[in-house]
Amino acid sequence: MKTSNPVLSRLGQAAERERTAGYGAQGPAGAAPGYGQPYPGASDYPAAPPAVRPMTVDDVVVKTVTLLGITGVSAVVAWNVIPAEYTGTAWIGAAVIGLVLGLVISFMRIANPALIVTYAVVEGVFVGMASKVFSVIAGYQGVVLQAVVATFGVFFLTAFLYKAKVIRATPKFQRGMIIVMGGLFAVILINLVLSLFGFNTGLRDNGPLGYIFSIICIVVAALSFILSFNEVEEGVRMGLPQRYSWVAAFGILVSLIWLYIEILRLLSFLQGGDD
Repeated sequence: MKTSNPVLSRLGQAAERERTAGYGAQGPAGAAPGYGQPYPGASDYPAAPPAVRPMTVDDVVVKTVTLLGITGVSAVVAWNVIPAEYTGTAWIGAAVIGLVLGLVISFMRIANPALIVTYAVVEGVFVGMASKVFSVIAGYQGVVLQAVVATFGVFFLTAFLYKAKVIRATPKFQRGMIIVMGGLFAVILINLVLSLFGFNTGLRDNGPLGYIFSIICIVVAALSFILSFNEVEEGVRMGLPQRYSWVAAFGILVSLIWLYIEILRLLSFLQGGDD
């Protein structure tokens, strides 16, 4: 199967090797060890099931819900357990650890459930601390619930638009999204570094530039779901092993967290005051 996604292409080739290795030692169903031809009458018997079960959309849904549940529980625990004076430290620490884990999983395409679950736990701390800062410390009442509702509303709307083929993950769309997301990530990182040295670009302030940048981030985060949905669809079509459903679920979780944080920030702007 061919795909415009180079990562999926490589995973598809790996999946094909795994399927081949699944019966390579014994030959196809009904074949004698070390021989290339089956016994006479072997075709009368049902074929042996594949050694590596391919992933399904249901697998991705289950893994995504599982990761969301873990992230949510971690966020609630962090909110209630970590003292207020350590909120900022925990927020920054979780952000750094989550960024490192996210980059490792993304670029190495590690389908390790334990590592991905660890990422969900760390991001739960990050989300919990961010939510606490905006809601309790900064005093934006009700902003957390509003952000949660808005985040899932955008997610399901995007899923509907993708299912209805209103928005399609064409090769041009995929290339454009990768460029835009990479550019946004660079801008956010540069802005963060400049802020550490006392330079304020206004991108994260409650002002016209801050509004525009937050809206751009929200739109791009929402459109990133299209890439995830397409990845799941093509992964199923290519017969990727079941364990890669963890990678697909991880991609959806990353977009959900990014979208939530950006909506949370924009809602705080709408309530007024600087965060």
